Amino acid sequence: MVAVSHEQDTEVNKQADYFMSVPTVHEALAPIITIIPLQFLAYYIAVLRGCDVDQPRNLAKSVTVE
Repeated sequence: MVAVSHEQDTEVNKQADYFMSVPTVHEALAPIITIIPLQFLAYYIAVLRGCDVDQPRNLAKSVTVE
């Protein structure tokens, strides 16, 4: 299990297999700060799987269909 939480959250750190810490910020900004490491995680997993991260499937269809 991969968990993303602020640095002081030791309970989540104990339960997760992998823990990514983010700085403690105001509650309204937490989703913005949290999404950054998750985007990097998704990118590196896609690269390891051999997916073409520069041309995702069905992108042209969803952009050009009117």
